[in-house]
Amino acid sequence: MAARKVLTGARVVLPTGTVTDGRVIVDERGRIAGHAHEGDATVDLAGHWVVPGFVDMHNHGGGGASFTSGTEDEVLQGVRTHREHGTTTLVASTVTGELDFLAQRAGFLADLAEQGEIAGIHFEGPFISPCRKGAHSEALLRDPDPADVRKLIDAARGQARMLTLAPELPGGVDSVRLLAEHGVLAAVGHTDGSYDQTLAAIDAGATVATHLYNAMPALGHRAPGPIAALLEDERVTVELINDGTHLHPASFQLAFHHAGPDRVALITDAMDAAGFGDGRYMLGPLAVEVKDSVARLVEGGSIAGSTLTLDRAFKRAVTVDRLPVEDVVRTISANPAKLLGVYDRVGSLEPGKDADLVVLDENFDVAGVMRKGDWLIAPVAPGAAQLG
Repeated sequence: MAARKVLTGARVVLPTGTVTDGRVIVDERGRIAGHAHEGDATVDLAGHWVVPGFVDMHNHGGGGASFTSGTEDEVLQGVRTHREHGTTTLVASTVTGELDFLAQRAGFLADLAEQGEIAGIHFEGPFISPCRKGAHSEALLRDPDPADVRKLIDAARGQARMLTLAPELPGGVDSVRLLAEHGVLAAVGHTDGSYDQTLAAIDAGATVATHLYNAMPALGHRAPGPIAALLEDERVTVELINDGTHLHPASFQLAFHHAGPDRVALITDAMDAAGFGDGRYMLGPLAVEVKDSVARLVEGGSIAGSTLTLDRAFKRAVTVDRLPVEDVVRTISANPAKLLGVYDRVGSLEPGKDADLVVLDENFDVAGVMRKGDWLIAPVAPGAAQLG
């Protein structure tokens, strides 16, 4: 059981705005409380920011571990790596594989979700376009037959949170409807679809754009394609990978300002090398070379996920893209939590919610991470000695 704590002196970002010299009270259950008690340990965080724990809805691994193929210990190591970078809630994403293997993997990951280690499963592939396959094995791709989609949903035992597909493929729109009926986010991605085909998918229930711009036709003035359809529709949240590699800053700004801070979710699309280093890795059956923190397929050179962590995405959004801290908090915590259906527990600093939070220094680097009231990284600040 977590000890009661009162975090004081920081700029605290709440849903209603930033409170200067604010305080956050954490009770013995590891939740945010409304009132302090006599004898509560006080932690002075003057000069720091306190923001909600980050929520990553698209993440394939980290710390040298793959969520698609790693053992339980390896997957947990990947989860811990991202937690140390502020991601206190994480959905494990798979990559394209044989359908039976993915169903088996879904059962394995469902166990970890039921234990509270991950927040569910995202299937990226195999129901994607061979024209926009990116770092997915073309030999293992298949059309989104609703029966196959249902097989993965069932295998996940209620822990399927999202499935990315190309809606223009045979069965695509019907599969979107199936996903919506079962409460699973239908995400448009790795698609070669047209503007009209994308609109049809949105009308059928698609609500997420998987890493907007990447693995889809470019925005055209005569053929606007999926990017325009996804950006303009108020029903859609767009994922953005803000690592400076996947998107030009102008493209990031265009998407952010058109969709607005309530319709953007910053993600990592991280693979094994996140928080681990350069070298050779496997992404599903495909070999990946990571050099200077950029992951590319050994064959063909396609970008193969990222080595991003959400603390870096946060810092870049504030210091490079010059976005308001409050808007970045929405995109990196509140919005994905709402999409995943967990906003009642995480995604903002409000009484009754889990005490999942990140302490950032004046340079927006991580100085502390708390999950469910326990410090994963204890801040070194005046008063920190009282943490125990």
